[in-house]
Amino acid sequence: MPHIRVMLDYFHPWPNSAGLYVARARRWYEAAGLDVELVVQDPGRGDTLEYLARGEVDFGIFPPNRLLARRAALGQPLVAVAAINHRGLEAIQTTTSTGITRPRDLAGRRLAYNPTPRGRAMVRHLVAADGGDPDAVVTVDAGARELTVDDIEAGEADATFGNYWSWDALRGDLPEHSRLTWPVDEIGAPRYHSYLLGTSERLRDEQPSLVRDFLTVTARGYATAAGGPDATLEMLERVIPYFPRPLIARSLALIAPTWTDPQGRWGVIDEGRMGPYAHWLAENGAIAHDHDWHRSFTNGLLDVTA
Repeated sequence: MPHIRVMLDYFHPWPNSAGLYVARARRWYEAAGLDVELVVQDPGRGDTLEYLARGEVDFGIFPPNRLLARRAALGQPLVAVAAINHRGLEAIQTTTSTGITRPRDLAGRRLAYNPTPRGRAMVRHLVAADGGDPDAVVTVDAGARELTVDDIEAGEADATFGNYWSWDALRGDLPEHSRLTWPVDEIGAPRYHSYLLGTSERLRDEQPSLVRDFLTVTARGYATAAGGPDATLEMLERVIPYFPRPLIARSLALIAPTWTDPQGRWGVIDEGRMGPYAHWLAENGAIAHDHDWHRSFTNGLLDVTA
């Protein structure tokens, strides 16, 4: 039975990984002849793609922009084989006390986020799309921190960008009526998959049956996780016991609909998202070029009719 290491998308599990945990808990990977280990990254050793590039994990979950950047700049033979999310998960968040009522109001205000080239480009795009002046936004470098609404209320910033509307944006003690959260795909962001599941070109090409079996079981896990939220919540509490049950439950309810495309299929990577998004990233200097974006992913290893 081959040992398969799968690296998740964050510093700790959260409901976006539920399908993997459900499939393992129900021993479906084992029934398919796979010994699956789910791991999280040590940021001191790099992100998920760095682990994949070194061959230290077999599969991993990552944002498409990071995959496209690595392929464009380094030519690394890494490839996406399934889509995890069919929406952008990021959001701009603020509180009613700031007086900010729409993205263009960020001009002249302090916005906390990780100012990577892609992050800066997205902030500028969203402010400009609402008719604001992106040059007037004051950047607060939050690094890897995810500020909450409580931090905004305490005066650390006037708003945040990058928190997920299905996870980080739910945290904090501030009452719901005092929060304002705008998912980026509702305020003019380019369409993109927030997370993809990928592997190395070598594994894809040399062991396609293993990749296919892993994807088939994983698709079943995500379908079951979405269809049985109570059982999924109970399972998630065992792997992330340090978060409150209401937070996990609400996050699961929000994130589960993003796991399938409009046709109800799990895993299918949308060329209509990948191509334009790669072009947008290249135009805004977030990746070196978008010449071979179509080679960054592979559809067809998963039987979506099964």
